[in-house]
Amino acid sequence: MEYIVSARKYRPANFQSVVGQSSITQTLKNAVREKRIAHSYLFCGPRGVGKTTCSRIFAKTINCSNLSADIEPCNECESCRAFNENRSFNIHELDAASNNSVDDIRTLIDSVRVPPQVGSYSVYIIDEVHMLSQAAFNAFLKTLEEPPAHAIFILATTEKHKILPTIISRCQVFDFHRITVPDVVEYLKYVASQEGIAAEDEALTVIGQKADGAMRDALSIFDQIVAFSGNEVTYKKVVDNLNILDYETFFEATEAIKAHDYLKSLLILDDVLRRGFDALNFLNGLTHHLRNLLVAEKPETAALLDVSGQTALRYTEQSQSIGAQAIIALIEALSQSELTYRTAHDKRQHVEFALLHACMIGDEKKKS
Repeated sequence: MEYIVSARKYRPANFQSVVGQSSITQTLKNAVREKRIAHSYLFCGPRGVGKTTCSRIFAKTINCSNLSADIEPCNECESCRAFNENRSFNIHELDAASNNSVDDIRTLIDSVRVPPQVGSYSVYIIDEVHMLSQAAFNAFLKTLEEPPAHAIFILATTEKHKILPTIISRCQVFDFHRITVPDVVEYLKYVASQEGIAAEDEALTVIGQKADGAMRDALSIFDQIVAFSGNEVTYKKVVDNLNILDYETFFEATEAIKAHDYLKSLLILDDVLRRGFDALNFLNGLTHHLRNLLVAEKPETAALLDVSGQTALRYTEQSQSIGAQAIIALIEALSQSELTYRTAHDKRQHVEFALLHACMIGDEKKKS
């Protein structure tokens, strides 16, 4: 049986299964319900957040002849079956990264004149549209503004600022946002359950953080971890495979700083460097850890932590044992060291001095 990567296998097939873009999917469904379908759309946002997926679902939905009550495609009519089997002539995808010339756009314009044989609309999805040449944009303007009644254009881009204002003004603009870590974790739990894989919440949280808001990246990382660890995805295996510093390192370093134990803090740094990590990576991670401690101090801001329950509790306990005043002073000191890191001649020594300074701050705050 052919192996299919999770990013393709679990790609959403309807609006309901799209993760983290509820306002956009609801707007598109309302447009279909009320028959207020525009002739051109511009989907903007970072990679892996669902721009192309929503484009395909929208194209499938507006051509479905038997929509459900909640405006979802039926998957049974001829149009839906053709779409699911990748043989639909109602949807046309153009990669503007490699088809960005005037001739490519002219070919597209010629095909727009042909009405669909099945369904009501021909949908043209132009991915990475910002990469079209200036001449191609100009050639496309008239058709985009006054296309045939059966033609719908969906332009997708990761760099909205590179698109001509005249193009943007002719489109309905939808801004996709990064998918939150909790949403990524919930979807990864679903994928893991479907694949019969036992996965720790903390492990999935690390994957979600590493994905940086992109569901496609999260699923790719998940596949990588499964290939490494088999059917049991644990926090330790994720950290080892992705070669990232774990929470424990920063909890220990912060405890050493709190106890003004500069010798232990230097040993922790040495261990980090021996494991092949960059000193700046450790400094950045420690600053981020202190930020998490600051937001964990109060229940109102604890929701800003992108970690699971047990780790969040550890953040709260350590935060209360240090105090907000000391945490802020430590963040200021370490942030200053980050700014001057690149100009330092001896990088290791620079970070060691930063840790010594942090231990002195912890000592002073404790005495005060």
